[in-house]
Amino acid sequence: MKRHVNTAFVLMLLSINSIAPAFAYPAFQRFSEKHSGRTVNCAMCHVNPQGPSGTGYGQLLSLTADELAKVDAARDAAKPGVVVDSPIMNKFGNHIIKTLGMETVNDAIGAPELLAKSLGDKSDLDGDGISDAQEFLDGTDPLDKFNGEPKRLLLINLFRYTFELLFVAVAIGLIIFGLTGFIKSKETK
Repeated sequence: MKRHVNTAFVLMLLSINSIAPAFAYPAFQRFSEKHSGRTVNCAMCHVNPQGPSGTGYGQLLSLTADELAKVDAARDAAKPGVVVDSPIMNKFGNHIIKTLGMETVNDAIGAPELLAKSLGDKSDLDGDGISDAQEFLDGTDPLDKFNGEPKRLLLINLFRYTFELLFVAVAIGLIIFGLTGFIKSKETK
């Protein structure tokens, strides 16, 4: 059973300046919503769709002392390359910290477009062919290969499955040709 940390202790931790930047991250959510025209919740980067503040699963007031230590370790990962496993962040959120480092993430709060630019186009955690940075800009889920900007997904999948689509088209053509020949042969009898 998880041992819960005293609520007063956590509230005291939340008031410390080193933890305060966590409340500025809605700037990324607002940017993604404005840029994409989609409603975006905190689940793009966080475990909990309501974000890190609260008592629910994946929120700060529900964490054990060990989990809070992981949160602090993630916040202390100033430079890129540090593997983090923050219990309030999902795979994409932890990937951002590992890839960019918290210094870059914190710098991007004032200019959220820098987050996508800094992430670049090499990372695609869900393997759908749309980079994680583009999914951030599109307001889609970078961890769900079925959630992406529809036109992009269509074009990517048409390209990805060109051979299979051509094979199906030829097969359908041959079936139609065969059925047409069969029907004509029955009509001539």
